[in-house]
Amino acid sequence: MASEDVKSESAVSTIVNLAEEAKLAREGVRAPSYAVLSICKSLVAGGVAGGVSRTAVAPLERLKILLQVQNPHNIKYNGTIQGLKYIWRTEGFRGLFKGNGTNCARIVPNSAVKFFSYEQASKGILRLYQQKTGNEDAQLTPLLRLGAGACAGIIAMSATYPMDLVRGRLTVQTENSPYRYRGIFHALSTVLREEGPRALYKGWLPSVIGVIPYVGLNFSVYESLKDFLIQTKPFGLVEDNELSVTTRLACGAAAGTVGQTVAYPLDVIRRRMQMVGWNNAASVVTGDGRNKAPLEYTGMIDAFRRTVRHEGFGALYKGLVPNSVKVVPSIAIAFVTYEAVKDILGVEIRISD
Repeated sequence: MASEDVKSESAVSTIVNLAEEAKLAREGVRAPSYAVLSICKSLVAGGVAGGVSRTAVAPLERLKILLQVQNPHNIKYNGTIQGLKYIWRTEGFRGLFKGNGTNCARIVPNSAVKFFSYEQASKGILRLYQQKTGNEDAQLTPLLRLGAGACAGIIAMSATYPMDLVRGRLTVQTENSPYRYRGIFHALSTVLREEGPRALYKGWLPSVIGVIPYVGLNFSVYESLKDFLIQTKPFGLVEDNELSVTTRLACGAAAGTVGQTVAYPLDVIRRRMQMVGWNNAASVVTGDGRNKAPLEYTGMIDAFRRTVRHEGFGALYKGLVPNSVKVVPSIAIAFVTYEAVKDILGVEIRISD
């Protein structure tokens, strides 16, 4: 959330979904009589698109998390190409997709909560803005979109955070892990039994803080780029006040890159805090017991301080390369899939009186 996770999120949570939600705000956020059916179809389309895109880049996503949390005294993954080869050699094809099932399972509930949260936040913010300016035709500015997007992102991320925590732990397990979670529900029940309910929200604070630059900038940068291109019509990129698919993807990639880079250190700290208190933690985290790195943090600031002290400032950007590499293909696949499913379902999100 900080990415899809806050990213988290998160996401979902794709640029396509954010664009559809932003459209609600731009046009007044007034739902027609068929709003419920239209929204349900949109959630299905977004869920399918998110599942396909996340699965396509799952190897890069898993490698990113492994790089973020691996013991610095026992390096197993050292770079994108080497890391992917190592996973293939030691765990096989299935190893490339560990944790992806949980990641995909979060899409629909996360998107549903985010959709309705953003709609309600946009309504309230737009109403206050129109009252303050005295202009009933006023539209949401990039800054107001950032606020609405951040609110929606925090609510959605909080609602599905326990699934993100167990996803992180399932992802870093290997065949050599001393005790292995067998799936989502086994992981959830084990964490509750051994660490208590509060453990399900370890790393929540940096996730919340990371939502503001990540989700907020995604909304703001993407929509601002679209508005700028439609108004200026440079290089023939706009036809009939509509952007081409390629141009939309470029805007989405730019927005995703800006958001993830700003929030990335918080994502690293979040993942590391999620590993705290894990009995029989994965060998990747414990370094197979050799020169075991401290896994106990008193809080977010302590996690930042220890990470920088023991590993240097660069540790806050571990895994950034595979995370950046997956941005463009993930958005491209999500966009194409979303449009295809939307056409099949006959989804038409149009706001009218």
